[in-house]
Amino acid sequence: MSEPQHKDAHMADRAERAAKIIEQPEEYKICEGCDSILTASATTCPNCHSYRFDTDPRVVAAHARFLASRAQMSITSEDMY
Repeated sequence: MSEPQHKDAHMADRAERAAKIIEQPEEYKICEGCDSILTASATTCPNCHSYRFDTDPRVVAAHARFLASRAQMSITSEDMY
């Protein structure tokens, strides 16, 4: 896959995930340590191990829209190994 196609696929994937979050923001929360969006059932962030979260559905939906508009910049736990 060429670089532009890879970028397009990446952004399409992010947009798809964001749409799921925006549909039901009450099922998600934002890690206040690294700004990752997690399922509401998570007790700690798998990326930074924080335990502080923003659970406001309006904030979660807005953050999902923001993250969908740009390429991933954060390091995930999968990137570490």
